[in-house]
Amino acid sequence: MDRTQQMGALNDPQRTQAMQMPVLDPQRTQAMPNLMGAPLQPSLSLEVVLGRRYALAQSIAREGLLIPIRAVQTAAGRAPLNLCLVLDRSGSMEGAPFEYAKQACAYIVDQLTEQDVLSIVTFSDAVDVVMPPRKIVNKSLVKDHIMRLTVGDTTNLYDALVVGTQQITGTPLPGYQSHLILLTDGEPTTGIKDFSTIVGAAAKAKEFGFHITALGFGPDYNEELLAGIARRSGGKYYYIDQPHRIPEVFQQELVRLMTVVARNPKLEVRLARWVQVRQAFGGELKLQGRTATLSLVDVERGSTLNPILELEFPNHPAGIYRIAQITLTWDDIVTGRVETAAADAVIEFTTDPALANQPQDPRVANELQVAVASRALEKTIMGMRAHQLDRTQAMAELQRTQAILLSQGRTQEAQEVTQAIRALQGQDANAAEKTLMGTLVNLEQGKREG
Repeated sequence: MDRTQQMGALNDPQRTQAMQMPVLDPQRTQAMPNLMGAPLQPSLSLEVVLGRRYALAQSIAREGLLIPIRAVQTAAGRAPLNLCLVLDRSGSMEGAPFEYAKQACAYIVDQLTEQDVLSIVTFSDAVDVVMPPRKIVNKSLVKDHIMRLTVGDTTNLYDALVVGTQQITGTPLPGYQSHLILLTDGEPTTGIKDFSTIVGAAAKAKEFGFHITALGFGPDYNEELLAGIARRSGGKYYYIDQPHRIPEVFQQELVRLMTVVARNPKLEVRLARWVQVRQAFGGELKLQGRTATLSLVDVERGSTLNPILELEFPNHPAGIYRIAQITLTWDDIVTGRVETAAADAVIEFTTDPALANQPQDPRVANELQVAVASRALEKTIMGMRAHQLDRTQAMAELQRTQAILLSQGRTQEAQEVTQAIRALQGQDANAAEKTLMGTLVNLEQGKREG
């Protein structure tokens, strides 16, 4: 069957159901109400934690402001997915990589329900819409066509992102959780190859309210480019070193998507006129006048976001002052509404040095240490790429970063650093850099699991 016939079969109204405005199943899109019929509660809670309650009056002072955001909703409901799979089928994917990629897509099809919407795009020198957005009725038919896909020639990544975006945004689907999963194994070799243009196309995803998971397979893709796609779209980045791990990572990402309770969280920090932000960690920061805005990543059940800002205060008289008004907004999967939470940050300026020099709150100190580890890791990656660090120096830097991560309970990231160290010991700097880029993206997002 040629590609035109494939498209015709997949568009057969007797075999798959064309997209319509969805009628959401309340048992899948909402948490189950309690027996008393109480209204559903928002999925996130907000807390404000200053490093110290006191700052020294009449002196320049700095302090950390931590804003823990916790997923408090434990119900199992979820929004239906509007998912687009964008697969590299360039010649370098031939053999085991592409076969495992097709298995991964078949797994996705098996896990989706009739409420979910799926589209599939493949790319080599050209971009093909293998399946436009459809609710899956006949899973066997869809999987059969996936298994018949074959590889092509070169890699047109930019156009693939554009076409994938079109599949997700072409039909309004209120109440759906939209997401794009991209798998590639190489550099862009045809079409638009400019880094900033490709990353700019990924940034459009966030404007449209969806995110991109960037999966890099093998030794030849550009990890900086894929990390940029993930960062700018608010998505995830994974390095896949072996073909057999492709289905495993697809499964991991689908499980994550199915446990999201809050989408597109945004933190707005309105500062007193005499307060300045020196730096921020855990979100994409924008400063406009006296307002600092951080765009955060989606929140899954059981996870916590820990954005933190370092604030600076000029000479200030003694007294108790509100230094910031904090507002969090997000799309709540459970309630189906845009929800808001707010709090104030208050500090007391004192003339007593003993009060001002009390130990920092350990939660703030810990997150600041994670920020230090993230910056150290970024510096190490840059040093390795620029050949400013030799293998021994890079391993020494990574061991120091690993120790910080372990001390702060970031076990997963510490394990990834261990994998990178082992890769360096095996003379594989390329694998080390790809692994570390994923660690860096995770740390930047400021999320803790569990």
